[in-house]
Amino acid sequence: MLVRPAFEHAQYLPSTAMPGVIEKAGVAHAGVLAALHEQCFPPADRWNASAMAELLALPGVAAALICEGGQPAGFVMLRCVVDEAEILTLCVLPACRRRGLARQLLAHALAMACDLGAGTVFLEVSVRNPAATELYAQAGFTRQGLRKAYYPDGSDALILSCACGERKAD
Repeated sequence: MLVRPAFEHAQYLPSTAMPGVIEKAGVAHAGVLAALHEQCFPPADRWNASAMAELLALPGVAAALICEGGQPAGFVMLRCVVDEAEILTLCVLPACRRRGLARQLLAHALAMACDLGAGTVFLEVSVRNPAATELYAQAGFTRQGLRKAYYPDGSDALILSCACGERKAD
């Protein structure tokens, strides 16, 4: 079953069929999520299966796994507290990039956040990740601040936010 986002931020997605199939991920998926994370991030930034399971067991944490050709290709995890959500991580396997999967995961994450009652969604992204920065800008995220030397490699993190229900002009 193909899951189509029912969230206003999905307007930047093409109207043609989406490339991946999204399913809810839970504690039972911790090993798969950790394996994906390991292939997408440098060693110092990787989360292991134990960390994934601990996060997924917390109240307000939700995750979604995207599969392509029946195989896991990426995931997104967010945490919602009161009326704010934070995208904790979003990753797509290097071999599966440039196919719209990250856009699809982001649209799904925004829909999840809205469904969980968030009014605003926040995230951090490395200044050294221009592809992700562009993806978030296309989705309507705007810069709110900068965390100096936030990542283990010493790079800064942009703090971005997007209001639920806010539409990006076409």
